[in-house]
Amino acid sequence: MADIAKSGTPSLASVTNQINSLAGLLAGEAIAAGDACYIKASDGKVYKSTGAAANAAAEVHGYAAQAASIGEALTLVWDVRVRYGAGLTPGAKVYLSGATAGALADAASTGGTKPIGLYV
Repeated sequence: MADIAKSGTPSLASVTNQINSLAGLLAGEAIAAGDACYIKASDGKVYKSTGAAANAAAEVHGYAAQAASIGEALTLVWDVRVRYGAGLTPGAKVYLSGATAGALADAASTGGTKPIGLYV
């Protein structure tokens, strides 16, 4: 399994007018644009998802639309196209990384057993 390197700063590439998003959230840690994230039930803040273990942190509730520092406002988006990385085969499934929190990988991890996206 290898993490997929971000090509620059990930950005939305959706061409539809309807973008699924949840705004007004607060970052519980420093988060970069494009990071896979989950909302922690105990404090309602956003954290980077990780596939290191099969637990709540392995859930992906959305992807960070922009970078945010601890305590800053953050918007999560989902069901969108994001310019993220390069070099994958079109149609390849992507998974939650077990090695790097918030990152995507080209194969399943302990907690990230299901595909969370598709490279197009």
